[in-house]
Amino acid sequence: MEFGITFKGFIEADRARYLVRAAEYAGFSYCWFYDSHILWRDCYAAIAMCMEHTQDMRFGPLVTNPDVRDWSVAASIFGSLSKQSGGRFDLAVGRGDSSMRVMGKKPATLKRVAEFIDKTKAMVRGEEVSYGEIPAAVQFPWAVGHDMPSWIAAYGPLALKTAGESADGVVLQIADPGLCKWFTDQCIEAGQLAGKDMSNYRSMAAAPAYFGDKKRAIEKVKWFPAMVGNHVADIVEKYGSDSDKVPQSLTSYIEKRRGYDYSKHGQADNPYLDFITDDVVESFCVLGEPDEHISKIHALEAAGVTQFNIYLDSGDEEEIIAGYGRHVIPAFR
Repeated sequence: MEFGITFKGFIEADRARYLVRAAEYAGFSYCWFYDSHILWRDCYAAIAMCMEHTQDMRFGPLVTNPDVRDWSVAASIFGSLSKQSGGRFDLAVGRGDSSMRVMGKKPATLKRVAEFIDKTKAMVRGEEVSYGEIPAAVQFPWAVGHDMPSWIAAYGPLALKTAGESADGVVLQIADPGLCKWFTDQCIEAGQLAGKDMSNYRSMAAAPAYFGDKKRAIEKVKWFPAMVGNHVADIVEKYGSDSDKVPQSLTSYIEKRRGYDYSKHGQADNPYLDFITDDVVESFCVLGEPDEHISKIHALEAAGVTQFNIYLDSGDEEEIIAGYGRHVIPAFR
């Protein structure tokens, strides 16, 4: 089991450097950053900075999308970070939920997500690439052949199929073992049907973690199911609440959802939290004493999850990193 942390773009530079060093020392092997350029500061400047303060930790956006940057610009960023870090860069891509909708634009299609991964990976490797309507092919003379690991964020059946066929791993914004297995199995099946070797396919459960009193912990992470519910609402709108394509356990909790404020995306003060129940929060997150964290992560591992990635934005960041370093991560070594 790999362990990661994820930052939003509002964390100050000094604090980011401090926390990322502490996380690497504690045994975390990944650091991810939200890529939503209007809601938060640009993530790639922060990634470059943190790379200089770590030795082995890997970095990437969680997640970027195909429609906010020209593809050669995006690939140049990815390739530059890969080159200067000795290959410590992963690419995780989604449709552009908050990044696009906050501008009043629609997220990208899944076909475009898959093509974006294919084309940017090829450019980073140094290949000559044509895309869109550019009149001349693009090739980076400075590329060193780095092959970026790729991930796709997914919930719905078509997105899971795309993740299995077109990426090395899937990003699941949830830490419910049963749902993670249901999602991951679909990715693996899709990849196998496409003729891929799926023996090393990766599955990430990305969710908040919090130690101590459950009641206090639930209040600290209640923002997360609201953020997840926003994605699930799109799936339910597409497939219907009674469809066998989406589990009832995933859709039932959003029945009383009133709306969503993108200016408060992923934040504790989002006004649309009243539909979230305590049992949903416990299901979606990893809470309680260290032994409870260990038990749930073992269940995630048994469900096919290969990385537990903590959304590190519920407060007490130092204590969470230290607690995982002292108690949780050693249980998986």
